[in-house]
Amino acid sequence: MLKITFMGAGSTVFVKNVIGDCMCTESLRDAEFALYDIDSQRLNESKLLIDSLNKNINSNRATVKAYLGVEDRKNALRNADFVINAIQVGGYEPCTVIDFEIPKKYGINQTIADTLGIGGIMRALRTIPVMKEFADDIEAVCPNTIFLNYTNPMSMLSGYMQRYTKVRFVGLCHSVQVCSRDILNKLNMSDKLDGRVDKIAGINHMAWLLDIKDKNGNDLYPEIRKKADIKNSTVKHNDMVRFEYIKHLGYYCTESSEHNAEYNPWFIKPAYPDLIDRFNIPLDEYPRRCISQIKNWALQKDELLKDDKITHSRSSEYASYIMEAVVTNKSLKIGGNVINNGLITNLPDDACVEVPCMIDGNGINPCYVGKLPVQLAAMNMTNVNVHLLTIEAAVTKKREDIYRAALLEPRCAAILSIDDIIKMVDELIDAHHAAGFMTEYK
Repeated sequence: MLKITFMGAGSTVFVKNVIGDCMCTESLRDAEFALYDIDSQRLNESKLLIDSLNKNINSNRATVKAYLGVEDRKNALRNADFVINAIQVGGYEPCTVIDFEIPKKYGINQTIADTLGIGGIMRALRTIPVMKEFADDIEAVCPNTIFLNYTNPMSMLSGYMQRYTKVRFVGLCHSVQVCSRDILNKLNMSDKLDGRVDKIAGINHMAWLLDIKDKNGNDLYPEIRKKADIKNSTVKHNDMVRFEYIKHLGYYCTESSEHNAEYNPWFIKPAYPDLIDRFNIPLDEYPRRCISQIKNWALQKDELLKDDKITHSRSSEYASYIMEAVVTNKSLKIGGNVINNGLITNLPDDACVEVPCMIDGNGINPCYVGKLPVQLAAMNMTNVNVHLLTIEAAVTKKREDIYRAALLEPRCAAILSIDDIIKMVDELIDAHHAAGFMTEYK
């Protein structure tokens, strides 16, 4: 029997979407689904929901089992054909709160803080040790599994796992598959959606829509650039940062403006507070989402867990399509996060890049891209520098390597002195240490 293990199964809504997708897929619906988490209440809620989904849309064809805690982790992983990862180490409280509140004292405001910035660095450093434990167990009990990672910071975690473990691994994001669709819809060009062909490559959350053509092979970028410039100058909207990228860099990128506002030193600047309003930047967006999700879950869970109502239609998430392609040897193209190794020739070989990948019975097969436009590679490098230095810190366990990652981080470098960056890093490490995380950094 096919076995699919979900790490972080307490993410109930996401586990519903991914496993629900599997139950809508003929080649996957008879699988054993192993749900793993360290939170017994959330794990139990997810088990109840997936059991109901299995009954309602799958005629109880699947087997669903729950596994709780570190002592049961190897059993959850044993003989798994696929492992899906969606953990959040440290949760909203205490760790996300720490990641936002301490930098704010130093003048570093953030929007999401899960990918780059000082928040992304801290999130990576408390997550990588857990991922290493997963890798050790996988190498022991399911060495041939394919690991599908959804946890952020994607580039740092994927880079570490693919360079320092033997796990067959690909990092997956939600934004690549909707990038060209979204820009066309936002610019009232939806008549160009059918039959379009696009090419996307770069790094996670900053991959670039390099080419986009309509069904007749006509280049759509001249019209996109013109309309994006007009829209940014005439109306306030929620994608102003990325439209500004189009104006000054020439290309649209995959991840949202609230994310990209904090990946560079241009928009969230204490000396220019008017930019926050001008570019409609939602500071502290991720904490707001967390608070809202916690509140909404308390209201929604009873409704979701009623087994007579829970249902599902297959979503656009990559996971079920990847597993289907591997199991059936059916060819599929995705945007995946893999080690570069020459795929993008003007980024470092050991960088984690987001490039087209072909999936079939042989697994994940990354595709050669070549050279990015110089300005796009340069933008990516400002983020790749932080990725590589953070991974180095996770390997060496030295504070000075964390300092270096923060010193090269674009917004920290633009706003703070060297001394204040080091002081902020020390305060963050000490706060996480007191909360039971990052204890290896003395």
